[in-house]
Amino acid sequence: MIIAKQKRKENICEYLLYMWQVEDLIRANHLNMDEIRQHVLTRYQQPDEAMREIEQWYEELIEMMRSEGVAEKGHIQLNKNVIIALTDLHLRLLKSPKEMIYGAAYYKTLPYIVQLRSKSGGEEIPELETCFTAVYGYLMLRMQGKDISPETLEGIKQISSFLALLAAKYKDDMEGNLELEN
Repeated sequence: MIIAKQKRKENICEYLLYMWQVEDLIRANHLNMDEIRQHVLTRYQQPDEAMREIEQWYEELIEMMRSEGVAEKGHIQLNKNVIIALTDLHLRLLKSPKEMIYGAAYYKTLPYIVQLRSKSGGEEIPELETCFTAVYGYLMLRMQGKDISPETLEGIKQISSFLALLAAKYKDDMEGNLELEN
C-alpha cells in the first residue's frame, strides 16, 4: 500500500506493474489473509497503525479479486481503470500536433506491439495492455533467472522507453502541466 501510493504519484506505469505483481502475490497466497500475514506482512517494518492499514488494503484487494472474478487470472477494475485512463491520454497525445515526439515514439514501438498481439492467440487486448503485459512478462522471466533473447530485449527496451514517456506525460497531465491542442 505504501509503495503503491508512492508509485501512483511518481510513475503510473510502475504503479500498474506493481499492482499486477500484488495481484499475483495474492494469488500465490491463495487469496488467504492468514497466508498473506505469514508470508508478506511479516516483511514490513511499520508502526502498528500503518500495519493495520496495509492489512486492510490487502483484505480489500482480496475482496475485489473475488467479487470481480479475477481470483485465478485477470486484473481488478481498479487496475483496468488505469489502462483506460492511459489509453485516453495516449489517444489525446496522438491527436495533438504539439506531441510529435510522443507520436514518433509510439510509431517506433508499434511494430513490437503488432508482433506481440499476433502472438496473443487472437485475444483482443488493448495496445497499452499489450505493452504492460510484455514488460511484466520480461520482469517475471528476469526474476526466475531465465534467458532472454536479444530480440526480446530490444523490444522490451523500446516498449519500456515508450511507457516511460507516457508515464511522464500522465504526470504532467495530472499536475495540469500538459497542454494539448486538438
